[in-house]
Amino acid sequence: MSYLLLKFIHLMAAAFFIGGVFFEVMILSPAARQLDQAPREQLAKALGVRARRVMHWVILTLYGAGLGLAWQYRAVLHDPLASSFGTLLALKIGLALSILGHFIYAVYLMRTGRMTALRSRWIHRSVLVHMLGILFLAKAMVLLSW
Repeated sequence: MSYLLLKFIHLMAAAFFIGGVFFEVMILSPAARQLDQAPREQLAKALGVRARRVMHWVILTLYGAGLGLAWQYRAVLHDPLASSFGTLLALKIGLALSILGHFIYAVYLMRTGRMTALRSRWIHRSVLVHMLGILFLAKAMVLLSW
C-alpha cells in the first residue's frame, strides 16, 4: 500500500473519530440532557448500538493505518529524542495509545455494568482533549524544529 493511500485512510478515519467524539461531547450530550428520562434512555440505547457497530471499524482502521505509518518512521522512532520530528511523533503516538487505553477502559466499564453517565462524559472529554493534542502535534511535526 502506498504511503499516500495509507495517510489518506488514516486521516479519513481520524476525521470520523474526532468528528464523532466532538459531536458527542459538544452537541449531543448537552442536547440530550434537555430530554425527559425515557426518551433520553431510548436515544442513548439506539446511539450506543449504532456507535458500537461503526466506531469499532473506525478505530481499527485508524490504528491499523497509524501502525503502517509508524512503520515508515521506525528509524526515527528508534531514537525519538534525536530530532524534533521524532520527539513530536513519539508524543503523538503516546497520546494515541492513551486514547486506546480510554477506549479499552470504556469497554471494560460497559461490560461490567460500571459505566455511568458521569464516567462516560469524563472519558469522552478526556479523549477529545487528547485528540486536540494529537491534531496540534501532527501539525507541529512538520512546522516546528529545534
